[in-house]
Amino acid sequence: MHQHPTGIYLNNERLEYLGDAVLNAIVADYLFSRFPEGDEGFMTKMRARIVKRKNLDYLATRLDIPRMIISSASPGNTSKHLYGNTLEALIGAIYLDRGYGTARRFFVRKIMRKHIDLVQLVKKDPDYKSRIIEWAQKNRIEVVFESKKEHRSTDKSPSFISTILLKGEEKGIGRGESKKEAEQRAAREALHTIHTV
Repeated sequence: MHQHPTGIYLNNERLEYLGDAVLNAIVADYLFSRFPEGDEGFMTKMRARIVKRKNLDYLATRLDIPRMIISSASPGNTSKHLYGNTLEALIGAIYLDRGYGTARRFFVRKIMRKHIDLVQLVKKDPDYKSRIIEWAQKNRIEVVFESKKEHRSTDKSPSFISTILLKGEEKGIGRGESKKEAEQRAAREALHTIHTV
């Protein structure tokens, strides 16, 4: 909180609240366009990594935000995530002043493209499906998962089989008790096939 020369105390909490919501929408919007084959789980995890507090603190320092902060609080009483909170407040202010489009352009051009390595974020994920989707995106290759239930006489309950196609060619097959498990195994096999594991 900072006291204005007029005597009024100012803080960014309301702008942080708004900026947090706008930032989540911007990142969700960007990932939705960037990964047309990405499922909800993949995009949710990627968004969480981008907007987590520790990462926002880092991004704020990359924009030199700490140098711009004016605060009346003593160093020991400052918020643990002051820099990231300030970045959220900035996004909120841009949104209020110029609208969603400008806020999105600012974050995508000044932050996403310059300071966030999506390829590395995906590689940290043991999610094989996410990794094969990112690889296909990077190499401009169409990736398709074909999954169906499989009833075998030895199984007590139906299992699933999934086939992954890259440019129409079968590159991996996986079986599992759920569709998700089958797709993960198919993706893992495909990654081995293309030597990217």
